[in-house]
Amino acid sequence: MSSTDVVHALLTALFTGAALYAVRHVIARGRPAPRDHVDHLLHAAMALAMAAMPWGPPLSRTPQTVLFAAGAVWFTLTPARRPGESRATAAARRLPSALGMAAMVWMLHAPHGTQHAAALAAPRPAALVTPVLALCLLVCALRALTRDMPSLRATARPAAVLPLPYGHFWDGSMALGTAVMLVMPHH
Repeated sequence: MSSTDVVHALLTALFTGAALYAVRHVIARGRPAPRDHVDHLLHAAMALAMAAMPWGPPLSRTPQTVLFAAGAVWFTLTPARRPGESRATAAARRLPSALGMAAMVWMLHAPHGTQHAAALAAPRPAALVTPVLALCLLVCALRALTRDMPSLRATARPAAVLPLPYGHFWDGSMALGTAVMLVMPHH
């Protein structure tokens, strides 16, 4: 087993866990708000597609492209403001999900493997898409994964206070895994 296969296996496990987490929140919450329901189902679909991506696409590109492009639009156009929150802040909360969906569409159509380096070296604006998406997702991942760290050093909050236990971990892990998948060769 090559080192690339090991990384792919680890990413498959990560994305499978993220999909299970998203499905769990759809089921465990009973009747979530329709927007939350769609959000979690889109995350589950993306995570399952990402889990399968290193091993070859289980579906043709067209349905995946339509689904994930619609997901990117969904996350962009449906920010719900919290009390006292600006529109920009509400939209910024949805940005990692929209970027992840857009990255999924990009990965379905961008060259990978041996063509990847040549595509990045090409003097085209499209050559910037992969590194820009990867960098944006990396920033989102670091923000999500380190978000609760100051509170870990302070008094621990009871788990009942957290709206989605481990939510930041899975958000950050999905963003990090997607950034890695953007730059790794796959089928």
